[in-house]
Amino acid sequence: QVQLVESGGGLVQAGGSLRLSCAASGTIFRADTMGWYRQAPGKQRELVATFTRDGSTNYPDSVKGRFTISRDNAKNTMYLQMNSLKPEDTGVYYCNAQILGLHYWGQGTQVTISS
Repeated sequence: QVQLVESGGGLVQAGGSLRLSCAASGTIFRADTMGWYRQAPGKQRELVATFTRDGSTNYPDSVKGRFTISRDNAKNTMYLQMNSLKPEDTGVYYCNAQILGLHYWGQGTQVTISS
């Protein structure tokens, strides 16, 4: 059974920072890919950051240089450090794991950036 639980969302002003956490259970850290996605109201879910089993990371241009994905294997936890936040970063942020072609999702955590 794979379970992902996000935390750390909240309301911050533009320019501020937040750190999201994703606590994982099961065999999650043998996942092929793990990462973060977000969904803004009325928009499709989009990739925010991922890393593969070999440790390589991937960010879209919209967050590159501002967001950093990391993990602590000893704590079975993945993080997303978000700096220089913008109002367009507002949305529900989801933790994701891909294992043998299957996607697993957390319940999401709300991030709201005020201008």
